Amino acid sequence: MTGFPPPSAEGAADALLVRGVSHSFGAIRALGDVSLAVPRGAFVVLLGPNGAGKSTLFALVTRLYDNVSGEIRILGHDLRRHPTAALRQLGVVFQSRSLDSDLSLLQNLTYHAALQGMGRREGHARAREALAKVGLADRAGEKVRALSGGQARRVEIARALLHEPACLLLDEATVGLDVASRESVLAIVRALVQQGVGVLWATHLVDEVAADDHVVLLHKGCVRFSGPVPSLLETAQAGNLRNAFMRVTENPPAEAA
Repeated sequence: MTGFPPPSAEGAADALLVRGVSHSFGAIRALGDVSLAVPRGAFVVLLGPNGAGKSTLFALVTRLYDNVSGEIRILGHDLRRHPTAALRQLGVVFQSRSLDSDLSLLQNLTYHAALQGMGRREGHARAREALAKVGLADRAGEKVRALSGGQARRVEIARALLHEPACLLLDEATVGLDVASRESVLAIVRALVQQGVGVLWATHLVDEVAADDHVVLLHKGCVRFSGPVPSLLETAQAGNLRNAFMRVTENPPAEAA
């Protein structure tokens, strides 16, 4: 089945709502009529192979590209009409690393807090609180260069949480990490859902998907499936997620539906 989950209960805006969004680079269509929703306090997996359009969608949601078709709302704020209010509710962890390795964890975060308009005292307090959420409060004074890849990624998650966003986007956040680090990062992000954060986790790795996750399967710029994992297995008539993923992405959208 294609489409996107129904909106949250009346009066409660979804953390992220994407409806009917398309995007092209010249004659090349990167996204075609993409729709999805991330409710508050929900973990949604954007699953797709490399080149599926995941990063293009993230670029539209973060306004690196302007969406000229469809609708994008972050906690009810229309991204095109009210970009400042919308982006204030958004935290992002991009695939590429972006910390200053010569600064300490605390310095990296307080610098970012200042860019967010926070005063020194507030920024310092928010930074320590965010580091505690990712299990690195005791290493606040160490330089980033002393961290492992997984620990550095956790600092980037902490940075994305400084302004207490309603929605957190993570684009291939575990790329290049060993198995233990991947599991640690994923566990930290899943725990944020219990605090009411809506998470959109983009990945090409089916083993990062839990049995009760909501999955949006993106392939060649189109949503091939949107729904819970058991429904995906039933739709694809597959015994496991890996086989379901292969079957749905091998079929055209009409057949997958």
